Amino acid sequence: MAPPLFLDAGEAALVVEFGRTVDPAANDRVLALDAALAAMDLPGLRERVPTYRSLMIHYDPLVLSRADLVAAMEQALAVTAEMPAQPRHWIVPCCYDLPHGEDLEETAGHLGLTRDQAIAIHLTGRYRLYMYGFAPGYAYLGGLPPELAISRRAAPRPPHPPGAVMIGGGLCGIATFPMPTGWHVLGRTPERLYAPARAEAFLFRPGDMLRFEPVDAATFAALDARAEAGETVAQQEAAP
Repeated sequence: MAPPLFLDAGEAALVVEFGRTVDPAANDRVLALDAALAAMDLPGLRERVPTYRSLMIHYDPLVLSRADLVAAMEQALAVTAEMPAQPRHWIVPCCYDLPHGEDLEETAGHLGLTRDQAIAIHLTGRYRLYMYGFAPGYAYLGGLPPELAISRRAAPRPPHPPGAVMIGGGLCGIATFPMPTGWHVLGRTPERLYAPARAEAFLFRPGDMLRFEPVDAATFAALDARAEAGETVAQQEAAP
């Protein structure tokens, strides 16, 4: 396994890069280092930003020198290199019925599939939450079945609703806020991935594994009301 690269990002941030490809092993190393640094509670370390294959660390160079930060990370890496990942596994309700699966028919047609085939394939996926980005709680999920690989749109489509479950660029995503998008909306989950009033504002953690469970429009409405009241409607399950 190649050693990580330490890359400066201005005078007050450092990026630790683990390889050039997006894969679970690289992401495991990112998350292990992130957890180790959190446990160290270094003075001057302001923020940690985990991504697919790198960890960006914002720090105060007047409190914590670059050399001391690198030394702390090398110490952490020596301990975490073989640390096994312990992801949580979730069942996430998803409604593919209209109006929630508003792009499903069109997207299935582009892929040479029927609507029901596209749903069935999407449900076989075991998705890894690699990172949040773009907006609070906006989840980037790997593990999309190759039969659903489709490019993003050439131009953004009109805003989707919160909780949109989307595909594009070989990924699956779950959005938290209405916004225009180049992704293809297959369905919608009633779960709130981001709730700032909740003790743990981000429901899923990077590294967690997700699978989708289909619900009809009436069940979606009932679950949405429960989620709006603060209940967690996604369920944890034992690792397969």
